[in-house]
Amino acid sequence: MVVNALILILAYLLGSIPSGLIVGKLFYKMDIREHGSGNLGGTNTFRTLGKRAGIVVTLSDILKGTLAASLPLIFDSSLHMLFVGIFAVVGHMYPIFAGFRGGKAVATSGGILLAYAPALFLFMLIFFIISLLTTKYVSLSSILTGIATFLYSLFTKDIPLIVVVFFLMVFVIYRHRANIKRIQLKTEPKVNLLTKK
Repeated sequence: MVVNALILILAYLLGSIPSGLIVGKLFYKMDIREHGSGNLGGTNTFRTLGKRAGIVVTLSDILKGTLAASLPLIFDSSLHMLFVGIFAVVGHMYPIFAGFRGGKAVATSGGILLAYAPALFLFMLIFFIISLLTTKYVSLSSILTGIATFLYSLFTKDIPLIVVVFFLMVFVIYRHRANIKRIQLKTEPKVNLLTKK
């Protein structure tokens, strides 16, 4: 019981590691919360610090979700990997190490799926890239990917996976509600993966 509680706390703390804040301050002497959207996630890092920093932060956010979901295996616990992973997602969105102002949990959610269902993660990654190349909106691509990933999960007939992916989808849509308004107003910035910048 104590071990399980510690695993959940550790998962939250892993999710709370503010990769964007660390990379920004350590290598660029910049607090990305004071630039762009003010978000700590990979998207704002790409926009404010460039592709190299954005890739590092995105990979870090993915891997902390993967590590958190793997904690039950590491500690030989009966807790479900996906259940533990949710605590990392909450940590990423509301990080204790960054004043509870975090990211939107797309990458960290993907990291959980990488640990539990690699094929679904691969689908999620490919769908996101295609969607981004098509729409040029990171936010819209994230939302569409969340919906598509949930629909994909229905075919797995894995009830825990379906339930968790549903909640992850809801988290992603909820965290992007301001972006949805900006898309409607046509003020949401677009990105182009094919540019060198």
